[in-house]
Order: sequence, then structure tokens, then C-alpha cells
Amino acid sequence: MIRVRSVIPLTKDLIEAIEQRHSVRAFEDRPVPAATIGRIVDCGRMAPSAGNIQPWEFWVIRRPDLKAALARAAYGQDFVATAPVVIVVCAEPGRSASRYGERGSQLYCLQDTAAAVENMLLAAVAFGLGACWVGAFDEAEASKALRLPGRLRPVAIIPVGYPAETDMRPRHRPLRPREETIVMVD
Repeated sequence: MIRVRSVIPLTKDLIEAIEQRHSVRAFEDRPVPAATIGRIVDCGRMAPSAGNIQPWEFWVIRRPDLKAALARAAYGQDFVATAPVVIVVCAEPGRSASRYGERGSQLYCLQDTAAAVENMLLAAVAFGLGACWVGAFDEAEASKALRLPGRLRPVAIIPVGYPAETDMRPRHRPLRPREETIVMVD
């Protein structure tokens, strides 16, 4: 078995990756190694899921015509097409429904894929890459562009690449105050 991690050095620890993660919408015009994308997708596969059902598929897109179609599906967010790689995270509601019924198909599969997306976003940062969670897109148009089977629902588009930005210091995004978002029940 090949240990990919030994040839692809991580550049950040987990806390640094969380603090530095931000949406990147401008990418350098250079390819991302397949092994790195493989590790990022594997991090998505390692996400928790209800009943360990893993109701997801990860479509890794490098073809320019498909990336352009996804950018159109994303209401003209052209940066999607400029990323070297685009990962489309698809939910398979029927897998979750097989054990959990309607709640599985309507909620759990979406929670599960969201956890997978976050894992991949953090992994991208750890590898020195930038990414963006794109949720604003026409599902039917994205499905048609990729010719997704009817059992799959595209829930996120993640453009990935080397950031064109030169400053990768932590972004100080405005966060709601702790006292508004944390409820301590002792």
C-alpha cells in the first residue's frame, strides 16, 4: 500500500486550518496533483454520517467544458470554471431513506454531505490550497451538465486550486458574539 501522506506534506495543523479557512474565488493557472485531490476527497469520505450510511458521491471535474457548465449552473459564478479542479458533492437520499425514512432522505443525507464538504475545505487549506463552498446553483442544470443519475442530488460545488491571493493569513471574518451563539446548560 502506498502512503500518499508521506509524499504530500501538510502545511497546517487542524486549528490553523480552521482559523485560516476562507472562501477563495481566484486561482492560479496551475494543476493540482491528482494525489492531493485524492487525499482531499478521502477526507470527505471520512466524515461522519448517520448510521455510517455514507450517502454521498464525489464527482471530481477537470474538464473545462464541464467546469464552464457548472459555472453557468451556479448563476454565472465564473470563478468556478477557472479552478483547476471542481468537486461536486452529491447526496443519495435513497441510501439514507433505506434506514431512516423521510427524515433520512430530507435531513440526514444533507447533514452528512455537509460534514464531508467541511472536511474537504479544511483539507484543502492544510495542503496550501484554496476552495469555496458554492451552494447557490440550479440543481437541475448541474445534474444535467454532469448527467447525474436520478438517485443523486448535487448539494455543493467546491472549486479547488492554488489561491491567486498572496496573503493567506487568517481572515478575521465578523463572527456573532459568543454570548449570542453559545448557551451553557450546567
